[in-house]
Amino acid sequence: MISRSHSSPVGVLTSGGLDSCILVGDLLRQERTVQPFYIRTGLTWQDEELPALERYLAAVRTDRLLSLVTLDLPLADLYTGHWSLTGRGTPDAESPDEAVFLPGRNALLLVKAAVYCQLHGITQLALAPLGTSPFEDAGPQFLREFQTAMNRGGTGCVELLRPFGQMNKRQVMQLGNELPLQWTFSCIHPVRGLHCGKCNKCAERQQAFGLVGRLDPTEYAA
Repeated sequence: MISRSHSSPVGVLTSGGLDSCILVGDLLRQERTVQPFYIRTGLTWQDEELPALERYLAAVRTDRLLSLVTLDLPLADLYTGHWSLTGRGTPDAESPDEAVFLPGRNALLLVKAAVYCQLHGITQLALAPLGTSPFEDAGPQFLREFQTAMNRGGTGCVELLRPFGQMNKRQVMQLGNELPLQWTFSCIHPVRGLHCGKCNKCAERQQAFGLVGRLDPTEYAA
């Protein structure tokens, strides 16, 4: 659980999508100091995602929101030929959630952010997977084991947290009712800088707003 101490920042892995942006807003509402992280990996949607995240952070800015830390972790040599780099065969709206799995994603993202936290005295690092996530590397056992490994090999102890780990999409969206979610970005196949409206993540985004009866403010290319 996230410590109630307001004296030290909590790191948050942010992607620009609904869940991680809501997590940032919810922590600020709890009067926590938040250190957001963005890991730039070179995936096809990041040219649109990062500016969207910066706009969202500007919209929720308070004295307790620290400047975004962007870390580079290029994956072109690892994900050769993968749809996330080529833009070909992107999972569409009819595909199951498992279709968007990126091998080793959370381990890759966490390692850079966790080491940064260790080097800068940040003792908690949160990410935003829901309790309904189908991916094993978003579950509690993975995080416990990864935390143990990182803390054995690092220069300080970092606690890895999943505050939404017992929640579903509706509950998370309800937390975001008063947040400027129009600035978030969820698409994995952007078209002319817009959400494509056809991919797996666009469908998930549309459904998320519908779950709480909120008008979807997103401009879609299709």
